[in-house]
Amino acid sequence: MTEKEKSDEQGEMIGLLEKKTQANNGMAEIGVSQAALVEPRGEGGRKLPQYIAALTATLGALAAGSMLGWSSPVIFKITQANSTDYDFDVSQSQGDWVSSLINLGAAAVCFPIGLIMDALGRKKTMLCLVAPFTLGWLLITFATNVGMLMAGRIITGIAGGAFCVTAPAYTSEIAQDSIRGTLGSYFQLMITVGILFSYVVGSYTTVFVFNILCTIIPIIFGIVFFFMPESPNFLVVKGRNDEAKDALIRLRGRNYDVDSELDTLINKAEEAKNNPVSFLSAITKKTALKAILICYALMLFQQLSGINAVIFNTSAIFASAGAAIPSAIATIIIGVIQVVATFVSSLVVDKLGRRVLLLFSALVMCVCSTALGVFFFMQGVHGPESSIVQSMSWLPLLSLSLFIIAFSLGFGPIPWMMAGELCLIDIKAFVGSTAGTLNWLLSFTVTSTFNSLNKSIGQGQVFWMFAGIMLVGFLFIFFVIPETKGKSVDEIQIMLGAEPQTQSNSNTTKK
Repeated sequence: MTEKEKSDEQGEMIGLLEKKTQANNGMAEIGVSQAALVEPRGEGGRKLPQYIAALTATLGALAAGSMLGWSSPVIFKITQANSTDYDFDVSQSQGDWVSSLINLGAAAVCFPIGLIMDALGRKKTMLCLVAPFTLGWLLITFATNVGMLMAGRIITGIAGGAFCVTAPAYTSEIAQDSIRGTLGSYFQLMITVGILFSYVVGSYTTVFVFNILCTIIPIIFGIVFFFMPESPNFLVVKGRNDEAKDALIRLRGRNYDVDSELDTLINKAEEAKNNPVSFLSAITKKTALKAILICYALMLFQQLSGINAVIFNTSAIFASAGAAIPSAIATIIIGVIQVVATFVSSLVVDKLGRRVLLLFSALVMCVCSTALGVFFFMQGVHGPESSIVQSMSWLPLLSLSLFIIAFSLGFGPIPWMMAGELCLIDIKAFVGSTAGTLNWLLSFTVTSTFNSLNKSIGQGQVFWMFAGIMLVGFLFIFFVIPETKGKSVDEIQIMLGAEPQTQSNSNTTKK
């Protein structure tokens, strides 16, 4: 090799190292070239097309939210003795099943949907989900028996659960680093907007009209989202680089350095392909096991807090409490509070930190569940018309409002966020799928048994049980959960038990 060739090679190497240092900010490489996989992209270009694409994608979240909130106004109506919304009767136990079956559908789809969206692409997968979503709502709308209602709920659960995986992935992959957090928060926000939509419209229209409106939402999504670009990441992985460049131009504008970002995506894809890591070795590392424990525990506490029992049965809870204001109004107030609190959470999570918000969330939810337990216990002992219970008629609305605020600030978004932060890329898909399955199965368990538990042990005791679980959750967070705010991949792995001198060891070996 000539001196000129050596000089050129050294210059090229220095240039690459300078780019890598700027991009990674000194990040050490852990696992499958983690630094290369999380390099920030250029921050120029237009942001509006990315906002439009993300908001369009989250119309699927609006559809999923309406599916979740549907139970509160509808099950309360159709289980009444004088209901005429359907041409058949629905018992309370059947209503519990109709309400909770979406969780089984969502749990069933968590594993296969990852494979499907990697094969078809994020955009095509979400467009394909319009068909089952629409079919499910049509079955619910024109049901002639309880079996059709249940089938419709399972099918909408499958579609809604799939949206909960694909839409965040799409949003994450189309966004630049500077707005990825903001765009990512839109999904959970639109879920709460969908729940509020169900609370408002479902309370003040007939069940038939409400069902028709819910059917229209995924159709509108399909029409609008059809014109959005595919994820550039997916296109690069599939070797469709020209299409990826076109997608980047649509998302960033023609004045943006598209070629530079495209080269980065291509390099990431090639490096991941050329440096495979055994899944078994990746998942049995001490850091991985601790990350999995934390992720699963957070999902456990999230669902055993009783949140979906509250969301699915808000109207019934207020009706049984004999609230001072109509149950429909109280339910809508809860929905509005949830939307506002979720929006606030997106603004403060990177300022206050995950751990602080989780501790606050667990403590407040514990106190609120305890207060609700006291109210319903006193109601059972003294009767709903007693003076002592009437003097506490304000307590259910206040407690549930604070409960929803606390959940939306902490245990709502953060478990999913930390699952992405704690896990390296080589186990992230596995942990995300299994945690999602666990989450939906726990939701099914809680929502399907909530009313029967109320009857067997008392509603006050059920809320005390939720309070006890959140107390355990508070202790778990205090002693086990690390703070990941502002931490790099390296720093998080070190907190989980990785050796801090990985980079230096690597450098020594190279010498």
